[in-house]
Amino acid sequence: MRVQLVYLDAGGGHRAAAQALMAVCAQQRRPWQVEAIHLVDLLDPQQRFQRCTGMAPEDLYNARLARGWTLGLAQELRLLQGLIRLAHGPLCRRLAAHWRASRPDLVVSLIPNFNRALGESVAQARPGVPFMTVMTDMADHPPHFWRAEGVDQHLVCGTPHALAQALAADHDARRLHLVSGMPLHPDFYAPMALDRAAERRALGLPETPVGAVMFGGAGSLVMERIARLLPDTPLILLCGHHGRLAARLRALAAPAPRVVQGFTRDVRHYLALADFFIGKPGPASLSEALLMGLPVLTTRNAFTMPQERYNTQWLEEQGLGMVLPGFASVAPAVRALCDQMPAYRARVALLRNRAVFEVADLMAKLVQQAPSSGDLQLAA
Repeated sequence: MRVQLVYLDAGGGHRAAAQALMAVCAQQRRPWQVEAIHLVDLLDPQQRFQRCTGMAPEDLYNARLARGWTLGLAQELRLLQGLIRLAHGPLCRRLAAHWRASRPDLVVSLIPNFNRALGESVAQARPGVPFMTVMTDMADHPPHFWRAEGVDQHLVCGTPHALAQALAADHDARRLHLVSGMPLHPDFYAPMALDRAAERRALGLPETPVGAVMFGGAGSLVMERIARLLPDTPLILLCGHHGRLAARLRALAAPAPRVVQGFTRDVRHYLALADFFIGKPGPASLSEALLMGLPVLTTRNAFTMPQERYNTQWLEEQGLGMVLPGFASVAPAVRALCDQMPAYRARVALLRNRAVFEVADLMAKLVQQAPSSGDLQLAA
């Protein structure tokens, strides 16, 4: 049985979710051939866009995240969705050709905006093969973001709010699946042999509360501002692929000790050494921090991306951290959070996110429902 996971590199969450599902399928020894498929490779296999512009289609978006230039993305999203609708026919034909050649038994989308084309092309090329979309956001951003109208789409929702949105939009309830959060890499659930006190001492970190600062895999120059506003707070600064940011942070003098880390696959290790988290309200970053027991400080303002606004509301409703209008007030917020740390950590400890395992179980059910290759050939 062949399972194909479709992702994009616009932000790091879609690829990370694909990698998490591949890892859990391997750990559980699922009898499937699981492949992660980059949508850009399907739509532009000759890389014409990159050859003409010098960058991959997602690079501009990721560069804006790294600089914090997110104002206006809601309006640009409407333009993108309009272009996708205009190109719907060619998109479906190119995708259908891939499904006919690769013959998957289950297609899993981990991306928004393209699900109508993905679902229709699967139905055209592989009639009867299930199509599932795993939302990597805590809420939909209708219309036409995660849910696709007129498509036989199994939709996996990581919050009751996302499920309620789909029900209100008359999505077939039989094809709605609620899981307990965002799918995270199964390594986050593995037993961890860590002498936390010794590890912190080795890094020069004190026994007082330590903050972990992270803005996704692309990093963000906003982190430098946060570091300047918290000169007396010990910090672990996870810069992702943003090498220039890491260099600037290492050169920044501060009374409190700092650990500056570039891209690492062991985010869990550094989060385990911290006491609280500061970052943008991205669903993956929030979920990783909360799974590691860390209360969260984040912001909601005009620069907050539209698909991430609900995340801040959810955080406040659950009492899992503090949402600020901007990081200018981060210093008093850190003091307030630390004063109430036991209460915050007790609420965080009540969360039970097992989504990556729940999604793997759903995939198994859908694979069992897939028609045999002989049936598909007869249908063709």
